[in-house]
Amino acid sequence: MRTALDCLFSPGADTIPQVWAGRTAQLSDWRDVVRPRRVAGLPERGRTILGEAGLGKSALVRRIARDAAASGDWVTPQLRVPSGSDPLMILARALLSLADQAGLPSSREKRIGDQLRRVETVAAGGISVTLHGQPGPEPFTAMADLLVQIGQAGLRQGDTAVLIHLDEVQNINDADALSQLLIVFGDALAHEIAATAPGGMEFIRSLPIAVYLTGLPDFAEAAGADKGATFTRRFRTTILAPLDDEDLASALQPFVTDGWPVPDDEGGIGRVRMTPDARDAILRACGGEPFLFQLAGEQAWYADGSDVITRDHVLAGWQIARPEAAAHVERILQRLPGREREFLEAMSGLAPEDRTLTRIAAEMGYPRASNAGPTSQRLDSMRGIIARGKPYAFRHRAVEAYLTTGWPDLT
Repeated sequence: MRTALDCLFSPGADTIPQVWAGRTAQLSDWRDVVRPRRVAGLPERGRTILGEAGLGKSALVRRIARDAAASGDWVTPQLRVPSGSDPLMILARALLSLADQAGLPSSREKRIGDQLRRVETVAAGGISVTLHGQPGPEPFTAMADLLVQIGQAGLRQGDTAVLIHLDEVQNINDADALSQLLIVFGDALAHEIAATAPGGMEFIRSLPIAVYLTGLPDFAEAAGADKGATFTRRFRTTILAPLDDEDLASALQPFVTDGWPVPDDEGGIGRVRMTPDARDAILRACGGEPFLFQLAGEQAWYADGSDVITRDHVLAGWQIARPEAAAHVERILQRLPGREREFLEAMSGLAPEDRTLTRIAAEMGYPRASNAGPTSQRLDSMRGIIARGKPYAFRHRAVEAYLTTGWPDLT
């Protein structure tokens, strides 16, 4: 019954897993805060969702975008920013697609036509195209103006939200491009128009535009350092952490109780079940990481063709997944600056109850705890790998397991 064609687990940044786990706070934030406030004309900041690789940032916002599109909202695809690319060119192309959806190309207003032509130039050649001497606003201003027009069209459509998702934002290395990009989004998010309520009372309202930026934690430092209050005032940043075991167990509970419906071998519907100890083995393998959770589930699925996933299937599948799991955590550690990696290694060498800043700093060879303070702050507030408390603790459990145990060996 269990075949590659009906596998319910999907490790990978560009997929929305069928077996979804956690992130209820971020999903409800869109459903209960961001969208209702923007559609109602109330101001609400954009969202920046950052975290180490494998924590499901892109999948989270892709799910939000899928739900928004199913509700009739206008949604861009996942706009990934490759290293060295022009983010404004990528955004310009997406805005032109949204403009088509909003029916703006059919408008007879000269101003809208000029905005479209200006943005078309950016979409074709990027921000580096020489536009000096040509009439009209700067390219990034034209893009902000066009986004405002799209938002107004959504308002006329009947409270249709406009959702933009820009992914891999840490790859924006050009400070000028980043500044202009944030201005485009910030100006559109802050734009207000006059409206008339039933009864003739006039009021000021924001447009139904929502912006999500996703990427690695480094982006917060780059944007915050260079753009300061402008970025923090117009975007709220969330640093994702690994999931709790309760979230993962809840995601697997349908397997344990009634079984998950899948096509059977006779053209009907069968159910794949999972034993409780198989569920527990998956939780132990993944350490709360969404990517590792999907990887462990996928390999357990492939380990046998029966309709019950057992602990032996999880362990057999994990033997195949082990090299990829180890390489995944190693990449996270290799990305860290030397001092941050040294801090984690010193912290991991201490017993959990001894992991104080003073002891960690001493292990690193520092005369004072304050010498290690900035590093601990970055690992906590920017990267979400540790939690500074009394004592310090690892928030990223897969990193802790890699540094302190024989993981990914589960035996």
